[in-house]
Amino acid sequence: MFRRLALAAALAALAAPATPAARSLRAQGWIQPPIARIGPSPIVRVSSTVRTRIDGRVARVEVEEQFRNAGGGLAEGSYLYPMPGEAVFTDFSLWMGETQVRGEMMNADQARGIYEEIVRRVRDPALLTLEGHGMIRARIFPIPPGETRRVVLRYTQVLERAGDALRLRYTIGDRAISGGRGYLDQPGNTPTDTFRYTVTVPDADAYGTPYSPTHTVTSRRSGGDLEITLDPNASGDVEIFLPLRRGLVGTSVVTAAPAGEDGYFMLLIAPPASTDAAVVPRDLAFVLDVSGSMSGEKIEQAKAALRQALATLGRSDRFKLVAFSTRVVPFRDDYVAATPANVQAAREFLDHLVADGGTNIAGALDAVLGASADAERLPVVVFVTDGNPTVGEQAPDRIAGDAAALVGRARIFTVGVGFDVNTYLLDRLAAEGRGSAEYVAPNANIETAMGELLGRIQHPALVNLRIAGAPVTLTQSYPASLPDLFYGEELVVFGRYRGTGTGPVVVTGERNGRTERFIADAVFPAAGSAAAGAEGGEFVPRLWASRRIGDLTRQIRIEGASPSLVQEVRDLGLRYGILTEYTSYLVQEPMTAWTRPQPMPMAPALRGGAGSAGLQTGRDAFDRAQASAAMSGASNLAAADHAAKARMAELAVGGVAGGTAAREVRRAGGRLFVRTDGGWTDAAQRDSLKVVAVAPYSDAYFALVRALPEIAPCLGLGDDLLIAGRRSSIRITASGASAWRPGELEQLVRAFRGA
Repeated sequence: MFRRLALAAALAALAAPATPAARSLRAQGWIQPPIARIGPSPIVRVSSTVRTRIDGRVARVEVEEQFRNAGGGLAEGSYLYPMPGEAVFTDFSLWMGETQVRGEMMNADQARGIYEEIVRRVRDPALLTLEGHGMIRARIFPIPPGETRRVVLRYTQVLERAGDALRLRYTIGDRAISGGRGYLDQPGNTPTDTFRYTVTVPDADAYGTPYSPTHTVTSRRSGGDLEITLDPNASGDVEIFLPLRRGLVGTSVVTAAPAGEDGYFMLLIAPPASTDAAVVPRDLAFVLDVSGSMSGEKIEQAKAALRQALATLGRSDRFKLVAFSTRVVPFRDDYVAATPANVQAAREFLDHLVADGGTNIAGALDAVLGASADAERLPVVVFVTDGNPTVGEQAPDRIAGDAAALVGRARIFTVGVGFDVNTYLLDRLAAEGRGSAEYVAPNANIETAMGELLGRIQHPALVNLRIAGAPVTLTQSYPASLPDLFYGEELVVFGRYRGTGTGPVVVTGERNGRTERFIADAVFPAAGSAAAGAEGGEFVPRLWASRRIGDLTRQIRIEGASPSLVQEVRDLGLRYGILTEYTSYLVQEPMTAWTRPQPMPMAPALRGGAGSAGLQTGRDAFDRAQASAAMSGASNLAAADHAAKARMAELAVGGVAGGTAAREVRRAGGRLFVRTDGGWTDAAQRDSLKVVAVAPYSDAYFALVRALPEIAPCLGLGDDLLIAGRRSSIRITASGASAWRPGELEQLVRAFRGA
């Protein structure tokens, strides 16, 4: 008979404060072999399943993990699980046949001592992320070779509020990958264990669309429940916001206030997925390029995409269909109601289209812009083309300027197909029309890309959104002009703020000709204050930087690469750990250890001035436009990281580094590190910064991590590295100090943070 493991009743120790370190700690359990053991542990985790059910503001978490002895003999070890600081232990089960397993609960101080000893003996810096937690430990012996042991841990925690949202946190921690120790974000690397993460929320109608600033999440509603899942390859710190509906939308504000600079904020506006509420009726104009270059598979895919678009029309929508090549051929002279008969006639119109002739973009835009629209309707233009203008007006800047004069209230969504599109023109049209520009590679499916776009804009909830008031001054917000809000799609705004204050952030929007007002209560702490804490973690500043880089690179492509714009992109990339065209020069150019390389010249493809609108075609222009759109539209760290990696993969193939030898690069703790002789150098290091050396695994080392918990994720890179600060940097090296003189550590912390 299985017997439940009895744990010591030191539950009060779990009330350790939720320090900045404690909010980003590793939470998955693992088995630590005896410290005296030499070599790697034969015990490997084969699966982790995390089930969370939310009742009101209480999350009930069940973590089930399985471990297998992959060695050739008996194995023993301790199962270790760091409890979240705000959690309350419920129960714990560990089965070993009929054998009862000894276990104990420890407070944070006991846990710290154990882990520092493990780190000293085993030298696994990743364990330093455990600083600050209480811990469950259970001894496991024996585990015969090839056998598996199952552990189930349950705890509850009260979810914190972030405005009108509940905030759920979980830390997956490091996961082993095939081929040994490495990084999950490297190409070809996959975890060796299976991972499942599910959150179930009853009363789904009480919540808006779930949002994660850190990971891509999938949500579905079934039987009155809301179910949220993560990608099985996920790792690291997870944050999920569940917007509470007050009427139409839920609103939340999250802030981060590092010392010595303006603060950062994230504004989340989330409507429900349901469209039971009244939607804004649309006037949809579909514009399709049928020039000769669209012949073959491209036009068939595009026609299939427009058939799909016609199927998304609602009963209150009207539509217009325009095909253009040398001539502009409309389906009807004006908008028609989306009746079954009209939709069927439009499908037949599509069936008879053939690709032939030139590309009259100006004429096509004239056919769908400039008409007056009813105040309660949302005019939307979906413009699909694969080439440069060759008929009529052919200057991209003049075409864009003429369209801007006619756009009125219309929203323009452009879809560029292939490398021959003029990215300057499509970006300008989308910007003037407060829409977005999508780019479809030659080997990609147009129907898929169009389907994603049409799904996003299917059910408008609010239009003409703006931030009408806040208790502080908001600056550098992205997107700069708020787009329309659609059901089932969260709107996330990242920006900076000046000052300090508490009060409502007011957002207004229009629905069916009426203005609606939404309020999110927010606290904007002073920079570096105790109240600032780590509410936004690293995700708010990094996502703001990603949006800012996307906006700047788009500006560079349209206006030209001025030294000030290039320098700002480079500085943002270095500081926030984001690879860009300009950052790549710095991290790929050979450099002397512990020094920052001198600025490199800008990429040749990005030289030029505002008069280069007609040159924005070809593979390079396509890739740059696609990268800018991905960065400026990234709403979580996973999307931003994916966009940066995709762009750097393109640069590696194209040799943007000017023929220099590529250097190995890692990102850790939101920073970029470059491989140097014998170690890793923070790419943001400057010669002017004082460097303080610390010996790894010494008393000074552990005291440093407690004082600067934000550097802990960087330490997994090894025992020889340099981490750049604001006014002072830290070098981990065997010849460094092993103890601190009075006041020395405090002085370093202030200089590192720039306080």
